[in-house]
Amino acid sequence: MAEVLYVIERAFMRKTFESIDRHVTVESAYVPVRPEAVGCCEDIPEIAVDDLTAVDENVRAVDPGVVVYNHRFKMGELSLHEEYPLVHVRHGASIGRGEVETTVENIGHTVDVALAPGERWARRYREAFPDDVGVRVVGIPEADDLVDAAPPRDRRVLYAPTNHNYGSGSFLSTAETVLDLFEDTDYELLVRPHPMDRKEEPGRSLTRECRDRIGDVPNVTFDDDSTPRESVLASDLLLSDYSGIVTEWLHTGRPLVQFADIAADDAEVPEIGLVTTAAGLDLGTVDDLYENGYPSAVAEREAAFRERLGVPMDGRAGERAATEVTACAQ
Repeated sequence: MAEVLYVIERAFMRKTFESIDRHVTVESAYVPVRPEAVGCCEDIPEIAVDDLTAVDENVRAVDPGVVVYNHRFKMGELSLHEEYPLVHVRHGASIGRGEVETTVENIGHTVDVALAPGERWARRYREAFPDDVGVRVVGIPEADDLVDAAPPRDRRVLYAPTNHNYGSGSFLSTAETVLDLFEDTDYELLVRPHPMDRKEEPGRSLTRECRDRIGDVPNVTFDDDSTPRESVLASDLLLSDYSGIVTEWLHTGRPLVQFADIAADDAEVPEIGLVTTAAGLDLGTVDDLYENGYPSAVAEREAAFRERLGVPMDGRAGERAATEVTACAQ
């Protein structure tokens, strides 16, 4: 039925698989493992299943050449990796939050090939995974379309912090201040809470409050798209923290503001762009970033951080990932 079988946990995670699958030349499909993943993807055929929780059985029913994961769903409980090659690719390349450690702790015993966004991740994979796990640096497939994309120059700002419960991000402490700053200005603000902050408390209540307030503000829009691709392409400036969207944004070459108001007491925001608090950001600084880009010192720091990440930003990450996936299927 399908040589390549993707396992989708949450709707927003489809963006990685879609970016890979456009380069896959064999039959492919996906199997959902949560209700929200059912019907989430139009670009890849869906395998209808009776029991979403029966992941092993659902994979065996397809009998694919390779299984592709981009999350950690039930990694400690499943046995599918004993029968089928398993490729893991990240659904986001966060630059903080301890995500690399969480990944290596959960998937090393199951995967045959780990596709790393860049050398920063690959080095840790090689240290932690068994010797028989292949580690390949491919880049970030969902960021391919951002490479060489022309800046819109529409005075549009995207606010997209990472989630509170899993990423200890800045949403709870910055949302109201950001809305106060941009309301009734000549900037358009796109507000994009993380998908998990739209589902779970305490982020869900704040998301609802933001929606209600935005309804009365003509220059502020709530971004309801399941993936951030269109908003990133349409924006001139990103406000975030250490979310995976930051690493995607670096492909655009546009200015980044990072809020240090994160919820985690034991973590820091790696300094890449202009680092500040929400209360410390003013429209004069936004104007300067929009008109002139980074100050020279910040530009040098961002360039150095890009080099440390080792993410190939050539628009061919999806192609490289597809090559690895197809090789495992065959």
